[in-house]
Amino acid sequence: MTNQRTMVVGYDGSEESNLAVQWAAKHAILRDCSLHVVHCSLWVLLSHNRGPVPGVADSGLERAAQKVLEEGMALAKETVPDLEVRTTLLHGMPRDHLAHVSVGAEMLVLGSRGLGGFMGLLVGSVSLEMAATAECPVVVIRADDHPEGPVLLAVDDAGSPAALEDACDFAAATGADLMIVHVLHEPVGYRRLREPVEAYPEAEALLDSVLSQARHKAPGIAVTGELLVDASFSKAIVKASQGARITVLGTKGHGLIKGTIGSTAHAVLHHAHSPVLVSRRRATSEVA
Repeated sequence: MTNQRTMVVGYDGSEESNLAVQWAAKHAILRDCSLHVVHCSLWVLLSHNRGPVPGVADSGLERAAQKVLEEGMALAKETVPDLEVRTTLLHGMPRDHLAHVSVGAEMLVLGSRGLGGFMGLLVGSVSLEMAATAECPVVVIRADDHPEGPVLLAVDDAGSPAALEDACDFAAATGADLMIVHVLHEPVGYRRLREPVEAYPEAEALLDSVLSQARHKAPGIAVTGELLVDASFSKAIVKASQGARITVLGTKGHGLIKGTIGSTAHAVLHHAHSPVLVSRRRATSEVA
């Protein structure tokens, strides 16, 4: 019987997408999900003649695209032999397909560079757009240097309820500790007269509330928190991500241009020292 819970991963044969497939396979089995490997072939944009070369077996652009997809499936099965894996070959730009394919998925996993090789004109362009437009959590794999580290959750002034939900789910599935941080902005050169714990009681109260919610949502998981004060939200989160197995944050995706995200999420996606999960799942009081 086919597993109804699915994790989607984009694959284009690059080293970045290899890492994404391996990561997705490992976490799909932990979450009792099947894995859906998707390859978007760009040859339809470049040539109408995609069939086999006459007299040459196993040739042609269409067959080349199928081979890429088969490589992705083989890598997933090699990583987790017992995992249920299915594949889909689509034609056209990844951004035109991935958001649609991943609707209702447990999460969408992508490499840190834009899918599509030389046609990804901006580094990470597809990943950035999916982080802003997808209707499920999006994980961008930059590195996986600390697979045994804690889950890092960065919460905003509203407590980031959707990101909290996703971080607790991730910690519960992996058994990882959960570290929650809230960043307060302090302009460069500003001198604090008191310690942050005394100077920012509202922020401390917010952090305490989020910690309490996390312990309720993920019982048995070690949950800690820290209030960070910095001139840059993103730099504080990036620094905190050192040693984390994944960094989780939310985004409302209200960029002026379609396919853009907030500056903090954008910077963290580019510079974090861990995979980054951008919560796109609806929660009671937040559309992430």
